[in-house]
Amino acid sequence: MRQLSAWTLAAAAVLAAAPPATAVPGTTPSADCPRLGGGWYGDNRARLQQVIDARGTCSGHRGAVAAFDWDNTITKNDVTDATLSWALRHDRLLRPARWKDTGAWLTDAADRALTTACGTGAAGTPLPTSARPRCTDEIVEIRENATTMSGAAAFAGHWNHRRTVPQYAWVPQLFAGRTPAEVASYARAARREALAAPLGATRTLGTHTVPASVRYYDQQRDLVRTLRQAGFRVYIVSAGSKPITEVWSRAIGVDAAHTIAIRSVLDGRGRITTRNEGCGGVPASRGAAIPYIDGKRCWINQEIYGVHGARAWRRQPWKLRPALAGGDADTDVTFVADATGAHLVVNRNKPELMCRAYDDADGRWVVNPMFIDPLPRRMRPYPCATTAYTAPDGTPGPVRRADGTVVPDQADTVF
Repeated sequence: MRQLSAWTLAAAAVLAAAPPATAVPGTTPSADCPRLGGGWYGDNRARLQQVIDARGTCSGHRGAVAAFDWDNTITKNDVTDATLSWALRHDRLLRPARWKDTGAWLTDAADRALTTACGTGAAGTPLPTSARPRCTDEIVEIRENATTMSGAAAFAGHWNHRRTVPQYAWVPQLFAGRTPAEVASYARAARREALAAPLGATRTLGTHTVPASVRYYDQQRDLVRTLRQAGFRVYIVSAGSKPITEVWSRAIGVDAAHTIAIRSVLDGRGRITTRNEGCGGVPASRGAAIPYIDGKRCWINQEIYGVHGARAWRRQPWKLRPALAGGDADTDVTFVADATGAHLVVNRNKPELMCRAYDDADGRWVVNPMFIDPLPRRMRPYPCATTAYTAPDGTPGPVRRADGTVVPDQADTVF
């Protein structure tokens, strides 16, 4: 673990070279600056506090951006999955006219499996998923593993693997025909249920065992609160459904305007369609550009900094990047790496993210074990030099630094 003095020197050099944030007239550093609470690994609390002090009201600045992934970064377990679970158990999904219409890359095999398991009936009527476990099984298997229950590929074709993943895009599409307000009501019901369930509880969906509980990480709630008190603009950037994520983010003081997630296109009656809004010059589509890996950067650039068109996919100058960013998975690696003050990583053993975190090329990566039920140490090194990076065409390759050099394999040291 790096000593605090080394971090202090590295951070001081970075922050000294930074362009100034918007000054708050008459504000000077004081002992009353917002302070983080405890529960952090090693010297992580002090490292994060230094960025808060340097880029916030404690140093006379206001308006720096902090951006966080949601699922398994702010909460333990996935809130979109919790809502889908509730919807399946309460028959809230509507039958599509044709399953192939629900996803741009859904295969004929998946269409047949869903039709067989879920039966036929009038389009727009509730799917009887509570009474048809085979139907629930097929939907959950496709969501979790991108395969049917028989093992056939559920998605096929060509997509940019750093801009989308079909099974993530598919979940909002399953709510087609419902209004955002209806989906939000399902999310509220699922939230009450998940917060009331004992920590670590599970339930059965079809033959799948899935988490029944969700918990906010106390340390992350405190971090968000401290950042907001220090004048930061805090955003959530999630590859989940926007009406669902908003229900959960509101409880930590992040409103809808500061919650970025998959935004479904609505029809003339205000109902969700199988298309979502686009980013970076990519038009509305059935999932081509969602907040996923490079897509998270695009949505941050577009929605927070007003950068549009092809430029939104590229790393921006220092002043158009978050001061602090946090995530837990490879889907977060691009925007977390863009942060100018600290890159916060919750260690869930995701290869590309952990390769970059442990390589620590700029001295600003802050790695923390999961705050609840942390994973055991990964015994094998992360395959950074060979397969940890996913190319746009989906092929694996080495993780490279900004100068093109290959990151060597990294041992897991924070667990």
